[in-house]
Amino acid sequence: MTSGSPMPAASAVPKGGARIPRLRRSGTATQLVVDGEPFLIRGGELGNSSAERTYLAGYWPRLEALGLNTVVAPVYWDVVEPAEGTFDWTSVEELIDDAAAHGMRLVLLWFGSWKNSMSCYAPGWVKTDVERFPRSRDSNGRALEILTPFSDNNRDADARAFAALMRRLREYDREHVAVLVQVENEIGMIPEARDHTAEAERAFAGPVPAELMAYLQKHHEALAPELRERWTAAGGRTGGTWTEVFGEGPATEELFMAWAFARYVQPVAAAGKAELDLPMYTNAALIRPGYLPGQYPSAGPLPHLIDVWRAGAPALDFIAPDIYFPEFAEWAGRYTRDGNPLFVPEALRSTDAAANALYAFGAHGAIGFSPFGIETIEGPAAEALTASYDVVNQLSPLIAAHAGDGTMTALVPPAESQRAPHRIVFGELVLEATYERIAAPSLADGVINEADDRSTDLTRLPAAAIVIRTAPDELVIGGTGVTVTFSSARSGAESIGILDCAEGRYHDGAWEHQRWLNGDQTHQGRHLRLEPGRFAIQRIRLYRYS
Repeated sequence: MTSGSPMPAASAVPKGGARIPRLRRSGTATQLVVDGEPFLIRGGELGNSSAERTYLAGYWPRLEALGLNTVVAPVYWDVVEPAEGTFDWTSVEELIDDAAAHGMRLVLLWFGSWKNSMSCYAPGWVKTDVERFPRSRDSNGRALEILTPFSDNNRDADARAFAALMRRLREYDREHVAVLVQVENEIGMIPEARDHTAEAERAFAGPVPAELMAYLQKHHEALAPELRERWTAAGGRTGGTWTEVFGEGPATEELFMAWAFARYVQPVAAAGKAELDLPMYTNAALIRPGYLPGQYPSAGPLPHLIDVWRAGAPALDFIAPDIYFPEFAEWAGRYTRDGNPLFVPEALRSTDAAANALYAFGAHGAIGFSPFGIETIEGPAAEALTASYDVVNQLSPLIAAHAGDGTMTALVPPAESQRAPHRIVFGELVLEATYERIAAPSLADGVINEADDRSTDLTRLPAAAIVIRTAPDELVIGGTGVTVTFSSARSGAESIGILDCAEGRYHDGAWEHQRWLNGDQTHQGRHLRLEPGRFAIQRIRLYRYS
């Protein structure tokens, strides 16, 4: 994973004719390119035990109805390599065939050495041979259900299996139904900040590896601020033991383990890419407020550790967050530091998922978005996600064209109890957004809903919008529950008026007009309003007067 840019794309064209999916830089954004065109993943991740044909068969119609174009699905090491060196690809091939039959792509998750910190998907022949495949240990010497990253045997067995998976994809998946691959799942150390095997103890007492120190010095000004500040506070040394370079405490132990995990993942990912150079990433479980390393799955690909992961695992194209916390916009922003593209492989499947999807694509030109346990989503959450994905689908050509060039943004409530207008400077315009999260009363055309949206007896609705500037004073805005007023960012008495506003749909990139909204719906030219509980797209033209 190179700083600020994705890995070079493979140039080979398989015999089946489909081009290998790759990442491409577009302005400040990175896009996934599939069959030569930008591809936005409208995804859903299956539950951990839902990826087998006999179980999943009845869910495909539901996944189609949600508007998904991609299913995020696990591949289990213990299932595909039940005996060492003996592989059974039935589950993988069935997943590829069934996704293709329903017109969908796949993101494959390698459940190898670690899944949510634990090694529960390691094959039985690995789990039971603890001498050959050792476990991590806590500070009391107790073995944990976690394969230690300080074992060459553990690493090499995983790398051989992952390479075999990618080789099978190269041979079987000729049309590249699989477009991304996740290496491991939510790597992290728990319940303490670091491993205490004898090998880990020696490494922690030894010097910080020269490769890491060279990377930190070369990229000093671009480092994550948390890492740079810790290094500087400890004296900014260019060599020494881990505690000499980074100071005492759990944060240094986490840095140490991040390097160990990254150096383990690097040959695994590299072995896979040598077989088939699909884009690859590793995901992270995030940090609960106030938690210290070890109290959460620490040392994974977290934003404050991105430089350690970039230095240690350059074969990865990016790192990704699993966002289950309400501060979605904050976490999404932290994962776009220094050119890291945003892909959210797991998210809470609440009604807010519909809003968060719009934010990910609009604010960050995301590669994709994917609520977890997608086969079980239902009710208002399913309805809202379906409508949100319909907006994303319609706007996909515009999102791809405007990603990373400063002409696209997104609106979501910046705080749970946001009451004052949310003010955003967007080029030479100032947008002030007000959000409605309950159903509008009758006869509320064009009028902001004045009901108290904090009432506990009212159903809370998603509120968000994608905003795309297609010309200096022309905007396309798609979403729900957002009212926007416009003013000039220029100094002086210039005012902004609404020339006209229309509602419609995009079909294959072409606008299909449905109705003009120049009366009550715009409050007689005062604002643009996307009413709550209904997803829509509007095109608005503004004019200036004084």
